[in-house]
Amino acid sequence: MAFHLVKSCVKVWPKTTALSPAAPVPLRRFQIRFGIIIKGNDTTSIAPNRTSLFHYTTSVDKIPPISSSNTDGGRELLSMSDEKLMSQCEMDTYKSSGPGGQHRNKRETAVRLKHIPTGIIAQASEDRSQHKNRASALTRLRSLLALKVRNSIDLETYTPPPELLQVLPPKSTIRGSDCGPQIGHNNPKFVLGMQALLDLIFAVDGSVADAAKKLGLSTGALSRLILSDDSLRQAVNEFRASKGMKPLK
Repeated sequence: MAFHLVKSCVKVWPKTTALSPAAPVPLRRFQIRFGIIIKGNDTTSIAPNRTSLFHYTTSVDKIPPISSSNTDGGRELLSMSDEKLMSQCEMDTYKSSGPGGQHRNKRETAVRLKHIPTGIIAQASEDRSQHKNRASALTRLRSLLALKVRNSIDLETYTPPPELLQVLPPKSTIRGSDCGPQIGHNNPKFVLGMQALLDLIFAVDGSVADAAKKLGLSTGALSRLILSDDSLRQAVNEFRASKGMKPLK
């Protein structure tokens, strides 16, 4: 499976030699619960004051979209078992910041995962258990893969995959009764539907109206679905902005 970066205007934080409120801080010197991981010139840094608490992961605005040369490459990644996905990752541990005194975390319980094929990084440091932080980081990595790895679509022969049908509201005219109840963002399968929806949005150049027609929904109904999840909304709006389109609100 091969991946390549899609051309994108990505601001990269330069390597710094002095710490200041406006400068990125080396990972092992500073830690926040849900920091944005940014690839620097020679180091991995956290940009301060740029955090967002989404349902699944940290902010995604610093990671360019990635296109899979395999039509179903991105979907295959999300379908992997935890063990197989972990085998594609580098794992680093470090000490998370916290209050001083006897309760200070003196062990390297925070976890950072880097997915080697895509370069996507996810982290977790909110728990004092390294095992739990590893599981949280892996969940966030799956979300970032869904948000940032695109599968190619042929619009002329397009049929929504089952994982996308499951996240659509019942009012969709193409959603059969065999799809079961609509699943929301708390369901682990939601990331598969989110990825499939973003694949379609990208294929129609950000047009919610065109995507809605393919899904048997009104433009308003699809907009409400997108706006129901913060990370999905941000990903769609960033792509629309790159096309000179207004954001969904």
